[in-house]
Amino acid sequence: MQASSQADHQLKIYSLSEQGVTIEFGQAISEDLLQLITNFHQLVNQNPFPGFYTAVPAYTTLSVFFDPVKVIQSRELPGEDCFEKVSGYILRLKATLKNTLASQGNTITIPVCYGGKFGPDIDEVASIHNLAVDEVIRLHSSAEYKVYMIGFVPGFAYMGGLNDLLATPRKATPRSAVPAGAVGIAGKQTGVYPLKTPGGWQIIGQTPVKMFDATRPQPSLLKAGDRVVFKSIDLPEFNLLAAK
Repeated sequence: MQASSQADHQLKIYSLSEQGVTIEFGQAISEDLLQLITNFHQLVNQNPFPGFYTAVPAYTTLSVFFDPVKVIQSRELPGEDCFEKVSGYILRLKATLKNTLASQGNTITIPVCYGGKFGPDIDEVASIHNLAVDEVIRLHSSAEYKVYMIGFVPGFAYMGGLNDLLATPRKATPRSAVPAGAVGIAGKQTGVYPLKTPGGWQIIGQTPVKMFDATRPQPSLLKAGDRVVFKSIDLPEFNLLAAK
């Protein structure tokens, strides 16, 4: 997408609750749309309106949350109700969208020990696609992934860029507990479980890296817009990194 077209992009704004609205930028997931949402996310954070809490990006939307009391009392925001005031602000802000690209995010390398006890579904993934396990590992670790959104549980990054040869449906029966650090595949996405939680993704490996830590300045290791590369490691290296 050319930056010059971003201010002309048509938005759909609808009420999410009395404390939020959702901006729909499109319906097809793409890097162009991600770039536009990232730009707008930055713009909203840099130009908060009275009562603004936070904005949460997703694949094709950006949800904006606010204090309804502060919004309705604000004289800076014309309108009869919160939706009218906030949606009006969004449309005015959109007109100021500059012909610049948002920051490209960080490129983060995540070490992964594939297969064995850490990847209980890797044989199934290989069998579904008539691939050797080593080829599954090669294909998964040779791609560069883009973080589209954070959701499901704190720090869980939904990543696009998976090789089509590895696109695999979720498990028919989800597990009651998937360990923190588990690396999985679901459809055309890949992701890393940041916390122990139930889940139905196909688990092919595990990382010793802590994906979410509430004591860090940025608790989630990844954010929307980041790029991720997975590096295959062996068990001794996994244990060494885990000990650190």
